[in-house]
Amino acid sequence: MARLTCNFISYTLLRAVDITVVVPTPTTPECMGMGLEPGQKASHKPKAKYPVLYLLHGMANNHATWTSYTNVEFFAEERNIAVVMISGENKSYVNHRSGDRFFDFLSKEVPDFVCGMFPISDRPEDTYIAGLSMGGYGTLVHALNNPERFAALGAFSAAVNLNPAALANLGGGEAGSTDEAAENVTSGNVNPQYDPGSLADKIYKEGRKFPKIYLACGAKDFLYNANLEFRDKLKEYGADVTWFETPDHGHEWRFWNLVVENFLDWIPRTDEYAKGGAKRQI
Repeated sequence: MARLTCNFISYTLLRAVDITVVVPTPTTPECMGMGLEPGQKASHKPKAKYPVLYLLHGMANNHATWTSYTNVEFFAEERNIAVVMISGENKSYVNHRSGDRFFDFLSKEVPDFVCGMFPISDRPEDTYIAGLSMGGYGTLVHALNNPERFAALGAFSAAVNLNPAALANLGGGEAGSTDEAAENVTSGNVNPQYDPGSLADKIYKEGRKFPKIYLACGAKDFLYNANLEFRDKLKEYGADVTWFETPDHGHEWRFWNLVVENFLDWIPRTDEYAKGGAKRQI
C-alpha cells in the first residue's frame, strides 16, 4: 500500500491543506509471484482505476488519525480499495459563514484532486463514504444531499443531531462532562441542508432512492439512542439499512477499528478488483 500525505493549495478553502491518500500497490507476496494470475507480474500500473472510500474523522482529529488508531490501511490493501482522508477541522464538513466551505471542499475539490492525480475512479458505483462521530454526521450530510454520487455510506457512532455552528465555536475553558458537551453541540437550529433528519425527509418526499446505508454504534455510546431513532426513521422510509452494534463498546477506537473492516466487507462492489471476492495476501 502506498500511503501519501499530500499538501496542496485548496482553491475552495484558499489555503494549503493536507490529506492522506492510500492506494493499493504490489504486496510482498505478489512481488514474489504469489497470489497472481498465470503469466501476471507485479506492476505499479493498475489494470483499472481503484474504487475509493472517503473516510471522515471525528472532532479534534485530522487526516492522519484513522491510520494512527486503526488498521484501515491494511484492511484496504487486502481488499484493493483506495482510501482518502481529509482534515475537516471541527467544521463538520459543511460550509460556514466564516468562509470555510468544507462541504464544497469535500464534495467537489477533493474528488477533483484525487481522481485527477491518482488512479482512482470517479464512478458513483465505485465511490463510498464513511466516518465516525462528527465524521458520521458529515457522511450522512454528504450522502443524503447527493445520494446518486455514492454506492453506499457508513455512519459509525454518528452525531446525527449535531449543530455544526455550535461545534465550530466549541473550545477554550475547562472541558465539561460528556453529557454537557453533547448538549452544547446538539442544541439550536440547523440549516435543513445540513440536518440528516431533514435530508432523509426530503429524499422520501421526493421519491428518490437512498444509497445503501450501514449504521453502527456501541450500546454504551452516549449517541446510541439517537442512532437507533435515526435507524428506525430510515427504515420507515424504505431505505436499505444494515445495523451493527456491540453490547460493551462506547464511543471508542476499538469499536471503530472493528466496524471499518466490517464495512469494507459489506459494501457492494462491482469493480474489476472485486471479481472472485478473495482478499489479497499481505
